[in-house]
Amino acid sequence: MKRLKSHVLGNWHLADGAFADIVDPCSEEVVAGASTAGIDFEAVLSFAREQGSSALGAMTFAQRGELLMGLSKALHAHRDELIELSLVNTGATRKDAKFDLDGASGTLAFYAYLGKELGDKRTLIDGDGVALGRSAKFWGQHVLRPLSGVAVHINAFNFPAWGFAEKAACALLAGMPVITKPATSSAMVTERCVEILVDSGLLPDGAFQFVCGSTGDLLSRLGSQDVLAFTGSADTALKLRSGENLLATNARVNLEADSLNAAVLGPDLDSDSEAWDLFVREVVREMTQKSGQKCTAVRRIFVPEARLDEIQELLIEGLSSVVVGDPRDGSVNMGPLANTRQLDDAVAGVAKLSAEADIVFGTGARVDGTGAEPKRGYYFGPTLLRAKSADAADEIHRHEVFGPCATLVPYDGEAKTAASLVARANGTLVTSLYSNDLEFIERFVAAGGCYTGRIYLGSEKMAAQAPGSGLALPQSQHGGPGRAGGGAELGGLDGLRLYMQRVALQGSRQMIDRLYGE
Repeated sequence: MKRLKSHVLGNWHLADGAFADIVDPCSEEVVAGASTAGIDFEAVLSFAREQGSSALGAMTFAQRGELLMGLSKALHAHRDELIELSLVNTGATRKDAKFDLDGASGTLAFYAYLGKELGDKRTLIDGDGVALGRSAKFWGQHVLRPLSGVAVHINAFNFPAWGFAEKAACALLAGMPVITKPATSSAMVTERCVEILVDSGLLPDGAFQFVCGSTGDLLSRLGSQDVLAFTGSADTALKLRSGENLLATNARVNLEADSLNAAVLGPDLDSDSEAWDLFVREVVREMTQKSGQKCTAVRRIFVPEARLDEIQELLIEGLSSVVVGDPRDGSVNMGPLANTRQLDDAVAGVAKLSAEADIVFGTGARVDGTGAEPKRGYYFGPTLLRAKSADAADEIHRHEVFGPCATLVPYDGEAKTAASLVARANGTLVTSLYSNDLEFIERFVAAGGCYTGRIYLGSEKMAAQAPGSGLALPQSQHGGPGRAGGGAELGGLDGLRLYMQRVALQGSRQMIDRLYGE
C-alpha cells in the first residue's frame, strides 16, 4: 500500500502512523493511506508567513504570472499519467479525468495571462480616483494589497486537481502563500500533482505547502491576516465558519457548499428548436458527468407542465445510453461514486426524495458495475424522479443527492413561477435557463437573479459554442448565496480580492498619481 506524503517546510513529510485508508471505488481495494501525524502546524504557518510571503511579495504580477504558467505547463506535461492515476484513485472515466486535469492547467494558464496583463507592479488599482475636497488636490484612491498571512485551502473529493489549482492560482497571483489540503479519498491525484509542481523547481520556499490528511490544530492557529477557503458540504462549512478562533480573529472565510442547481426550460421552446435539443443534451450530461459528483450538477429540472411527458421521455432516452462501471472497461462512460459514504448517502437521499417524487428511471439503489466484480464497487446508476406535486414538494428543494440524480418538476410556464421554484433551494451556484424569449429571460432574471451566483442562458444564438452550465470558467464568478455558501471565487481579477486588503489612500493627487498612476 502506498503511503502518501505531505510537503511542508520545504520537505516531504511521511507520517509514522495514524493512516486513513484510501480505497479504489471501482473495486473497494485499499490502495493508499494518508496521515499528517508529526506535522508541526505552527511551524508550517510561520514558514509560509515569513518565507512564502516575502518571496511572493518581492515578485511583480508579471513574475507571478510566469510562475503560474510554468506550473500549468508542468501539470499538462504529465496529463496522461495523471489520467491513469485518476482512474484508480477516483474511478473517473478518462473523459471526466481530463475535465478535472484540463480545468486545473487551464485555470492556472488563465491567471498567468492576467498576471502578464497586469505587468511589472505589485499593487492593484481599484477603480477610479475621486476628488475629496473643493478641488482635485485632495484626492482619494482605492488600492489592493495582499494580506500578510496564509491562504488555507480545503478542497472537495470530486476535483482533486482543478479544486486546488483554481484556488491556488488566485492566491499566488495576489501574492499570498498557500497551504492546500485535499479530501483524503482522492488525495493520490493531488499528491502526484504537487510532486510535479515541486519537482519543477518553480515554487519559492514557503509559497505552496501541501497537507495530506487531517488539518490537526491548523485552523485554530489562523489569524486576522489569514484566509480559509473551503469547498464541501454545508454541514462541514457551518462547523468551520463557527470555529471559535475564526470568529475571534475575524479571519476571512470563503465557502462553497451544497447547491441544488436548476435547469429551466422556457415555454417558448418546442422540439423543433435547437435550444430544446441543447436543454435535453446538457441536462443528461450535467446529471452524469463525474458521476453526478459536481457542485454545479443539475439537481432540479423545471419544465412547463404541457411539455413534461415529452421531456421525461427524451431524458430517459439519453440516460439509457449511460453504462455504469469500471472505467477501465471500454464500454463504460460513467464510473462509481467516490466512497461508501457517498453511496450510502445517495441511496438514502433518493429514498427521502421518493416521498415527494416517483422514480421514472433508475433504481435509486446500488448496482453492479460493468467490468467490476458483482457486489464490489460504489456503483449507482443514473436516477430520474418526477415530482408528484410541485406545490407540495419540500425535500426536492432542500435535500441534495450528490450523485447522478435529478428531479423533474412541472411549472405553469410563467417566469415568476420558475424563479420562485429556483429560489426555494435558498441559494444555488448556477441556474441554467433555456429560452429564446428575451422578455421571459428578463422577467426570470429580475425575479430570481438574487438567488443564484450564475445564470447560464441556453439559446439558439450560443448553442454551437455552448460549454454546458457545469463548466466553472475562470472569467466568471464561481459561488452563490445562502445554502451555496455565500462566497465567491474566480471571476477574473475579482478572484484576487479574497486575498487582498482594499486600502483607501487619501492625500495629494500628484503624490498618489506618481505612486500608482497608470
